[in-house]
Amino acid sequence: MLSLDGISKSFPGVHALTDMRLDVRAGEIHALVGENGAGKSTLTRIIAGVHQPDSGVIRFDGNDVRWAKPRDAKERGIHVIYQEFVLFPHLTVAENIFIGHERRNRFGLIDHRRTANDALELLARFGLQIDPKALVKDLSVADQQMVEIAKALVHDVKLLILDEPTAVISGHEVEVLFGRLRGLRDAGVAIIYISHRLEEIFALCDRVTILKDGKYVGTRDVAAVNRDQLIALMVGRSLSELFPSRRPAAERPVVLETQDLSIPGRVRAASIALRAGEITGLAGMVGSGRSELAFGIFGALQKSEGRILIEGREIASMTPARAIAAGIGLVTEDRKGQGLAMLLDIAANVTASTLPSVTRLGLIDSKLENDIARAEIENYQIACRGPSTAVSLMSGGNQQKVIVARWARTSTKVLILDEPTRGVDVGAKAEIYRIMHDLANRGIAILMISSELPEIVGMSDRVIVMREGTITGELLAHEINEEAVIGLATHHAAA
Repeated sequence: MLSLDGISKSFPGVHALTDMRLDVRAGEIHALVGENGAGKSTLTRIIAGVHQPDSGVIRFDGNDVRWAKPRDAKERGIHVIYQEFVLFPHLTVAENIFIGHERRNRFGLIDHRRTANDALELLARFGLQIDPKALVKDLSVADQQMVEIAKALVHDVKLLILDEPTAVISGHEVEVLFGRLRGLRDAGVAIIYISHRLEEIFALCDRVTILKDGKYVGTRDVAAVNRDQLIALMVGRSLSELFPSRRPAAERPVVLETQDLSIPGRVRAASIALRAGEITGLAGMVGSGRSELAFGIFGALQKSEGRILIEGREIASMTPARAIAAGIGLVTEDRKGQGLAMLLDIAANVTASTLPSVTRLGLIDSKLENDIARAEIENYQIACRGPSTAVSLMSGGNQQKVIVARWARTSTKVLILDEPTRGVDVGAKAEIYRIMHDLANRGIAILMISSELPEIVGMSDRVIVMREGTITGELLAHEINEEAVIGLATHHAAA
């Protein structure tokens, strides 16, 4: 269906792609993997007609092609679903699906009834029960994504490209998406699937092409490689080398403790202890109450019962301000929506939680703020042009480092990390793991929430597991393995 040979593309000062190759067959789901900066986005844009290659040949559906604009590629059956949805929230599902291809009556006016009926038929063909008259803003994120896919299916789709499609969904929603994609594959559609989540590659894809530093590394049948081999192709080192060496077990003092902490409708009687210099993993299925427990500890959700103690002293009514003052930091899983000020630069983001320290006579001391940011850029090896770099222009891994740098400046006792490596590439994960290891060695108690079992097993000194708002068990270092974590995550706590 699609063949690229010798594709090269340069931008001012950057060789984005060099002699790239790719072939995608009709009726297959083909994964495209590589670290941030490997060239995946540039390659996708060339396939979609956003960029024209400097050299090389593109062959699509049996013909050599060279798209002058994205519309050319779309008219031939190539459709891209980007990580950021291109939907109009205040229009209906039907209006979004047929935008630009409106159903009209014989007078040239939009026929809303026909539009809704055609949308209902299209959604039903895709196995979806979504009201075509509903406003997009009222849909779940998963349903919004399905509307994006349905919008592509209005056309004669031959090649569908999905960029990080599960970044904003989880659990059952992912399984629903996978089922729809398998149905499209079985109908003969070629699918390019881009994801940092390697477990999805093995669950869904037929073949995988690996990119590194803008160059073609190789193409493999997914059934012929394992996770460790795939990582080695992507970054040049094995999975075992991603995680720092486990630190020796030691009796460490308790820094923070919860006793029978309950959050209405979310967490029931949760008792945990976080120790200085220890990385405690908090595991469980999505919806188990992990994030809610973290928010309760930080004071962002109010408790109904129980106690929170810091170094033995009870905080009767925890709030985020009191948590910060007590040396507690929280890195949320939604770095763009809840973590970063996306319109500001690195310097402003790094100092956001400590503004009084860079304020003089009510004004921010820009020189001091930039000096602090430069030190953190060096300390955390943040790839950027300097403190004035806009965080919106940075990769996910470097954005995450900026947030960690901010909270590490104030988190003298406890740092809570909710999905710290979500949406970042394997190389950036290794850097974040190193940072976490270094912070723990400085005596900070780290609570790491993660849905990735290899991460939980590889990083944790101790693991606490939750299910349906309740703690079901705790594993010490020698007991930690994926089977034990899954067992506790899928069973009720002992009575």
